[in-house]
Amino acid sequence: MHTIVESMSTLSESAITALQLTFSADPMLWTIVGRSLAVSGTACLLACGAGVVLGAWLGVARFAGRGAVLALLNTMLAVPSVVVGLVVYLLLSRSGPLGALGWLFTFKAMVIAQTLLVLPVVTALTCQLVADAERGHGEQLQSIGAGPVMRSLLLAWDERYALLTVLIASFGRAISEVGAVMIVGGNIDGFTRVMTTAIALETSKGDLPLALALGLILLAVVLALRLAVEASPFGDINSMIATLIGIPMHHVGGTLPGILYGSVRLLRTDFRTE
Repeated sequence: MHTIVESMSTLSESAITALQLTFSADPMLWTIVGRSLAVSGTACLLACGAGVVLGAWLGVARFAGRGAVLALLNTMLAVPSVVVGLVVYLLLSRSGPLGALGWLFTFKAMVIAQTLLVLPVVTALTCQLVADAERGHGEQLQSIGAGPVMRSLLLAWDERYALLTVLIASFGRAISEVGAVMIVGGNIDGFTRVMTTAIALETSKGDLPLALALGLILLAVVLALRLAVEASPFGDINSMIATLIGIPMHHVGGTLPGILYGSVRLLRTDFRTE
């Protein structure tokens, strides 16, 4: 019983110290936080740039072997982060094919590892979103002459708010990862130490206040991103655009990409008629 009381007391003291560190201007703490945000943010931008385009195309395209590609993509979702880190390490090591770049144990190596981790998540979720939208609006877009590439882009734009959720999921996957960045970054103090690797190190050293402070900030970052999306001033602008350009919503089922695409075709038709 006495041991339990001591443990609770230690935990409460650590929590209080962690809160004090969180609201202080401790340079070491906030340097680690800034580096974590920079690495994960860069990785998410790269992964989303490629993953949204690839996933949207896979959601619409029909080709031989598509099932195998999707199966491989879904398999990559479950690849352990340490395996990704090992692959990147082998590529960037001195004896590896990219060893001449000298990127191992650098910011760039951590970005590459997190990008490879996040890319399958973004691609798979985008593919599912666009495939569902294709079932609902694909025939309407086909009827006005939109090909597979155009449909994939238009449907991805129509699902832009859902894709913000994909962005949040990818950022959460990146910033909470520890195995890959530990392997390729080396957890070097002042250079490649990020929040997750610092939490692991400080916990092993018994420095619970700093570990808890970083954990609280990590949770706060993800929560703040979610609240920012929820508070976005961009509401449903389909009706507004339809009103501005004078095209009824029923032309293309009320979807924003359909409105824009249909408007261009209608304007071109009117021009030719005149």
